[in-house]
Amino acid sequence: MNIIKFSLLIISITFPSFLKAEINIAHAIAMHGEPKYPDSFQYVDYANPDAPKGGKIILSSTGSYDSFNPFILKGTAAAGIGNLYETLTTGSSDEAFTEYGLIAKTIEWPDDRSWVAFTIREEAVWHDGKKISPEDVIWTFNTLMEKGHPFYKYYYGDVVEVIQENDNKVRFNFKGNTNLELPLIVGQLPVLPKHYWTNKNFEETSMDIPIGSGPYKIKNFDAGRTITYELDSDYWGKNIPIKKGTENFGIIQYEYYKDRSIEREAFKSGDIDLFSENTSKDWATSYDTPAVQNGLIKKELIEHQNPQGMQGFAFNTRKEIFEDKRVREALSYAFDFEWTNKNLFYNAYKRTNSFFENSELASSGVPSGRELDLLNDYKELLPQKLFQEEYNPPKTDGSGFMRKELQEATKLLQDAGWELQEGKLINKKSGSKFEFELLLVSPAFERIVLPFKDNLAKLGIDVSVRTIDSAQYQN
Repeated sequence: MNIIKFSLLIISITFPSFLKAEINIAHAIAMHGEPKYPDSFQYVDYANPDAPKGGKIILSSTGSYDSFNPFILKGTAAAGIGNLYETLTTGSSDEAFTEYGLIAKTIEWPDDRSWVAFTIREEAVWHDGKKISPEDVIWTFNTLMEKGHPFYKYYYGDVVEVIQENDNKVRFNFKGNTNLELPLIVGQLPVLPKHYWTNKNFEETSMDIPIGSGPYKIKNFDAGRTITYELDSDYWGKNIPIKKGTENFGIIQYEYYKDRSIEREAFKSGDIDLFSENTSKDWATSYDTPAVQNGLIKKELIEHQNPQGMQGFAFNTRKEIFEDKRVREALSYAFDFEWTNKNLFYNAYKRTNSFFENSELASSGVPSGRELDLLNDYKELLPQKLFQEEYNPPKTDGSGFMRKELQEATKLLQDAGWELQEGKLINKKSGSKFEFELLLVSPAFERIVLPFKDNLAKLGIDVSVRTIDSAQYQN
């Protein structure tokens, strides 16, 4: 990569010395090392620059939508609405964390990464033909921080100010230089048109078709039921190397369905072109159909090395009953993953042992090498077991008979000050019962949680299960 470096000399009024800082100017910035693609690259390895553009793909979503503003907490934004907007930079799909200029032609930063500046491409325009300007970037940032989803205030919290340096250049100044990711994170900022939002209430949901700068525009929609996007033939970024050969569908249509089961049946009947199955039972039992047998539907299990997220039960440790780690460990003994996997998941799942599962960052064994060196500084604050044995969640024989595991749970609960009285778990000091509510985001999890609830009842714990939608979690 060609990085231009120059020395910036600043005369200090207070001190007689000169301060010298190395400034980098480049087409991309990597979190570690150098970007894979040099400034002379024409397209990414995984894209076909000569791919034909056109055709139509029908995708799906569940529920409904009532807004074309995905940047606020209020309302539910339409699926695919992000296709209308571009960001200052964008990542490649074959690198860990590198950002390439998109709206920004060049990225500028000092070696200590205490600020970052972006020079906007001359050709970058909104759908109405107006040029994207530093004023748009500054307005976007300030608006998202003041009126946008709370996520933005957290994500960009270390940005002190955004200033315009010239007609095409905008600079973000940071609180310090400890967050080395921040120049890359700031580049992910979606840029919105200031002139469009003038005299509009940004904090309210809206079904007015917005102006963006992305490769797609809204062609038509039926509120809450369907939305169709069409490729913008005048899209300014189609020949930028990081985008060349991508965004090839001429029409992208989203159909909405009440729930996943109806959505699945719509796919099997041919109403949807692509469906990502995330339920092991349906993967095992729902696709023994003539369409699959005759090759009209391609059923593929795709192996990958992408880091996986995790599913689990999150304890609200603000609740007094969950403050003691022995209690939390005891509850983990009541969840029978092996039985659940065999009887509900068709043995399709693997137990997650790390927050970074399926990646080189996943935990394994006991700490060693550099990892141990880092942890030793905090050894007195950490459980000694961490240094002595590999972490693994409780494991059963899958038979459904959990006497040994429940005995271990009972011992932990007794050590934490709980005892069984007339079939109910009671705190020895307060006399309060052990009871809590378990919140779910989807009815699909009920069949997983109810056996867990039954096992907890054997320990004397009363659990109520309630399913609520994501908006209630946020509010």
